Parts: sequence; C-alpha cells; structure tokens
Amino acid sequence: MPAVRIVGRGRAGGALAGALGAVGWDVEVVPGSSAVAADGVDLLVLAVPDGAIAEVATRVRPGPAVVAHLAGSLGLDVLAPHQRRASVHPLVALPTAAVGAERLRAGAWFAVAGEPIAAEVVADLGGRAVEVPDDQRAAYHAAASIASNHLVALLGQVERVAAPVGVPLEAYLDLARATLDNVAALGPAAALTGPAARGDTATLDRHRAALDPSERPAYDALVAQAERLAGRAGRDGPDGPDGGLA
Repeated sequence: MPAVRIVGRGRAGGALAGALGAVGWDVEVVPGSSAVAADGVDLLVLAVPDGAIAEVATRVRPGPAVVAHLAGSLGLDVLAPHQRRASVHPLVALPTAAVGAERLRAGAWFAVAGEPIAAEVVADLGGRAVEVPDDQRAAYHAAASIASNHLVALLGQVERVAAPVGVPLEAYLDLARATLDNVAALGPAAALTGPAARGDTATLDRHRAALDPSERPAYDALVAQAERLAGRAGRDGPDGPDGGLA
C-alpha cells in the first residue's frame, strides 16, 4: 500500500490518518514540515490551516512525492513549487479525529483534483470522488458551508426561538431529519412546504411579530429563499396544495 506523511495533528489530519491507517496505508503524522518532509513517501498531505498551506509548501523540497492539501476552497496553485500536486477535500463534518476517521470510511464524498493518487485515496476509503476544477473551488466550498455550517447556525436559531415556548430542540431535530429525508427523496423544490411555499403572508406576518427583532433578519432572508424556491417550482397560491407543515 502507498506511504503517506501527514503534516498537522488537527481534526482533519488526524481523521485522514486514522482512516487511511485502518485500510492499510503506511501512515506517519508529523507536527510540522521540513525540507525533507516529502522524502520517502508517495504522498505528503499538508493538513494545516488554509492560510498556511502556501508557506508550508515552500518549505518542502520538491521531489517525486505528490504534495496535497485538504482545503475545500483553494486550488492547486498554493502548492507551488511542487510539480506533482493534488487536493482531497472530504465533504464531511469532522468534529473530532476519531469520529472523522469513521465518517471518512463510511462512503463519504470527496472533492478531488490533480494527481491520480487523490482518487486512489478516495477509492481505498470506499468513498465517492467528484472532480472540482480550481476555478469552481470557492463556489463548491460555499455550498458545503451552507449545507453544514449554516445548517448548524439555523438550528441554533431554532433552539433560541423555541426555548421560551418550552419545546425541546430534539422535537425540532426530528422535524429537520424528516425534512432532509423528503429532500433526498423528492428534491428541494418538491419537498418545500409551509406558509412561504403556499403564499400565506398572514402566517408569515404572525411569525415576524412573535420573533425577537434580532431574529427577524435571518428569518426574512430564509423566507425570501423559500419563496424563490416555490416560484421556481411553479407552486399554487394561498389556496393551492401545501402538502405538509401548516
């Protein structure tokens, strides 16, 4: 199996090390880079903060090894002066190295670019690879942040709004899980229900009146997105079918 050296002991580097080690790769994790960091391995992974990748890459003497990063929004240019470059970005939330290692071997999606060894990493982990060119990396990563980070922030808002009512967050998490299942089965447009979908402005106004003023901007922004999605789906007006949450 290939030999990989991972620079960085954070969550991403630790998760990748655990996952690749579990499928038989020869894995070494080091805290920092040196001029000889790429010597004696097939792949050197710079699992460092995005802003440090370019500087760390310049410290390493180029050689036959492929040098890769794990950043979602960056292209391969940050790995200069190395000729053999790759990127492997796991489209997975990695809260800890241990949990991340399990998730990376559970059929995860990865955005890859560059040398074929990037796809080899994904294949050995049993994952699914999608090639994302450099000029689309920022948009790809923005979508990833919306799907994960913004979802967490949104559920934080749910928790705040529901707290005075006395309804536990878990009740809304069950609703959110079922909604995600609907999206997976039907697609976003067909899965959309509720007052914005059916054009029920009276209910939307009652929502706004009940919310703390600090919560309204986020609410209004997402109502606008729901209305945009409903319009694209060609839904009926207030008297039309809603098919779900009132």
